[in-house]
Amino acid sequence: MEITEKTIQYVADLAKLTVPDEKKGQAAKDLKNILGYMETMNQLDTEGVEPMSHVLPIKNVFREDEVVNRNEREQLLKNAPRKKDGSFVVPKTVE
Repeated sequence: MEITEKTIQYVADLAKLTVPDEKKGQAAKDLKNILGYMETMNQLDTEGVEPMSHVLPIKNVFREDEVVNRNEREQLLKNAPRKKDGSFVVPKTVE
């Protein structure tokens, strides 16, 4: 596939990007290199290779949810701009 400055302009238009004229030649060269590398990758024998989402093994590091009922009302209301009877006071939104 021939990558020209016209091709770069077309792709830039699709992506809604502005590419200065002086950068189009370098962008075309870079895109040719990327496509050339992809062609090299397509020639590799991947028969029997399991697809993976990441090159490194990923382990879920999230903690389990633990439900805890605490009476922290005063601490929660400490920074409230307005409060009344242990609740937040907010502007009326419905008449």
